[in-house]
Amino acid sequence: MKHFKSSIVVTLIGFVVAFLFLGRFSALYVVILLFLLEVTLSFDNAVVNAKVLETMEPKWQERFITYGIPIAVFGMRFLFPILMVSMASHMVIEDGGIGVWNTFQLAMYAPESYQDIFDKVHHIIYAFGGAFLLMVFLDFLFDSEREVKWIDFIEDSSFIKRIAKAEHTETIIALAIGLTLVNSVDEKIGIGVALAYFTGIILHLVLITFDELLNSNGVRSGIIGLLYLEVLDASFSFDGVIGAFALSSNIFIILIGLGIGAMFVRSLTLYMVEKKTLDAYKYLEHGAHYAIFALALIMFSKMFMEINEILVGTIGILFVGMAVVHSIIEEKRE
Repeated sequence: MKHFKSSIVVTLIGFVVAFLFLGRFSALYVVILLFLLEVTLSFDNAVVNAKVLETMEPKWQERFITYGIPIAVFGMRFLFPILMVSMASHMVIEDGGIGVWNTFQLAMYAPESYQDIFDKVHHIIYAFGGAFLLMVFLDFLFDSEREVKWIDFIEDSSFIKRIAKAEHTETIIALAIGLTLVNSVDEKIGIGVALAYFTGIILHLVLITFDELLNSNGVRSGIIGLLYLEVLDASFSFDGVIGAFALSSNIFIILIGLGIGAMFVRSLTLYMVEKKTLDAYKYLEHGAHYAIFALALIMFSKMFMEINEILVGTIGILFVGMAVVHSIIEEKRE
């Protein structure tokens, strides 16, 4: 329970603030819903985070909480979406975009207007987040050094084994998907989607490259590992931030609900690292990556249609749940 103490305290404080200052029972109810939404959408994120943290020094594992919590709560779930909306608005709004400060003011004092702009640029945001998550999954799928396979007809197929031996396979596939995606959207937003999508790929490649350069005897560079985790967290948070506006337009209610959810996900990550959960459930990492792949595809689909966030979270939980059950069955069998 030690990893969850601070999360529980902050959650109780958030509930009290929502009840006393933001609308009593109605605000508290929405905060609870947002908390559950965030945990559901980011559960697979916790699994992947745990895998990365296992390769980092203990001091950076602690810094993941010390620095990661404020970055996750205020940076990735408040400031980062504002920055993304501002940047994306310059790509799609014909009479000029909106500056970061003006976007911040809209989020604070005119959330309905902020939501309207968000709706206009959501395809840009989804293209970036989907591309980054796609690269995370493809890196996992084509990792020739990974010994444990879950879905054999995919991971252990002769075709996957053959192309996994070639260099830059995941990048080539991601580029091909990007070109197809850009060709499928409206011409007016094509350039914006292309810039966002290929930026997501480049950012992932840059982080992986620096990670390999600074990796020492299997121990991941602390600062690069932290940056990788934060960008991964940001990609996961897009769905939660966008879905939150369906429940409330009050930016403070959204911040509290998603913030305490993010804290629980961080605590869950450290718990899994300490208890070596990934060793106990050998397919858990696989289930999380398939959930990431599903989320990437959903983000691309959301550029063309509406998809309920509850469905998104359910798919992630199903993949992780099936991986846990299969891990238990295999352990008993062995």
